[in-house]
Amino acid sequence: MVGLSKIAVLGAGNIGGSLAQRLAEADLARELVLIDIVDGLPQGKGLDIQQSSPILGFSTKVWGTTDLGAIAGSDLVIETAGIARKPGMSRSDLLGVNAKILRGHAEAVRAKAPEAIVLVVTNPVDAMTQYFQHVSGMPIPHVFGESGTLDTARFRSFVAEALDVSGRDVTSFVLGTHGDTMVPILSLTSVGGVPITRLISEGELERIVQRTKSGGAEIVNLLKTGSAYYAPTAAQVELVRAVAMDERRLLPVTTRLAGEFGERNVTIGVPAILGRDGVERIVEVELSPSEKAAFQASVKAVRTDLELLEKAP
Repeated sequence: MVGLSKIAVLGAGNIGGSLAQRLAEADLARELVLIDIVDGLPQGKGLDIQQSSPILGFSTKVWGTTDLGAIAGSDLVIETAGIARKPGMSRSDLLGVNAKILRGHAEAVRAKAPEAIVLVVTNPVDAMTQYFQHVSGMPIPHVFGESGTLDTARFRSFVAEALDVSGRDVTSFVLGTHGDTMVPILSLTSVGGVPITRLISEGELERIVQRTKSGGAEIVNLLKTGSAYYAPTAAQVELVRAVAMDERRLLPVTTRLAGEFGERNVTIGVPAILGRDGVERIVEVELSPSEKAAFQASVKAVRTDLELLEKAP
């Protein structure tokens, strides 16, 4: 079942290319265009993906180009462009250079696809999502970021590994920034309905929380020349499907707060209902005192990035 007419993926690197393949296989749009500044890269990957369609049976038409104008008519634009982290780098280290890339893209979306929904993936994703929305002038609910969906998947994976159970039976939310101050919500974590605190010791839970916070860095250090893209693109497809099929899923995404959780004018990961119109509403959940303090620290980290962004040349 086709959900959208056209999806544009900005950036044809590891994230963009893998995401394009996953989206094509999911058959979520009639057309998917992969856009990058490196001539031959988007065209080659687009052609390669398209040639897999007779084997995999998808109907999405996939092609690539260096022409940013190809975003015209897109229902959904996914921003993946930017430099990836290297060992020793934090996501915030990418702030200035990635903002310069996003500015041109945001202006192009405003001019060519002003009715589109935008999913921002580029790091540091919380600040980049707010920046993209500001530059594009698009409605706040129409621009959201992928953060907590990936972090929650990592946390669920580590819990499942510790208990030797299926990750599908682990439910949880990871809120806050997509960075070192992210907040796995233990009070909302369960396995098959059983609270996690009944199954795992406090010490083991703390180890899992810390591993989740450094989950991206762990992969960066192993790869040495790049960052994760298999789990991130799986999380992104989950978000795209929620929009394309108007599923109204309750998922953690990065979006602008307007008083929710006691915060305003900051874009950060929170639970939200996601559908065809983007973020339809934010769902406030009750946090324990320690979780609330951790969330406030996470907000502070994002505000610091936003302040640095304002000072960037």
